[in-house]
Amino acid sequence: MLERLFINHYQTAAVILSGIGLTNLLLQRNLIKKIIGLNIMNSAIFLFLAAKGNINPLPSVMALAGIVITLSLTAFALALTLKIYEDSGTLNIDEALLKKTKEQEELEAIIEQAEEEEIFS
Repeated sequence: MLERLFINHYQTAAVILSGIGLTNLLLQRNLIKKIIGLNIMNSAIFLFLAAKGNINPLPSVMALAGIVITLSLTAFALALTLKIYEDSGTLNIDEALLKKTKEQEELEAIIEQAEEEEIFS
């Protein structure tokens, strides 16, 4: 069995890279690192498709379309990350959510106070 891992070393590398990317995506709190993990997973998929070496051109076309979609997804994710950083001042997802929650609670308190003042006026 171990011999098959060495024979299919491209496929083995693709599986290892996919695991690294998934682990990075799940465990990191930094948004940039999550995007890097997602790109590692996507690269592993393309490596796996290339390692299969099909003669049929359809998988190659689908892989090319996947690369374009990955590029678009990465650009969109980075744009969202930039917006989150501008709003919260951090790339840590937990800190950004905590700041957003506090801002929401403060806003609700201000609205509640304004409504009470309106009632008593």
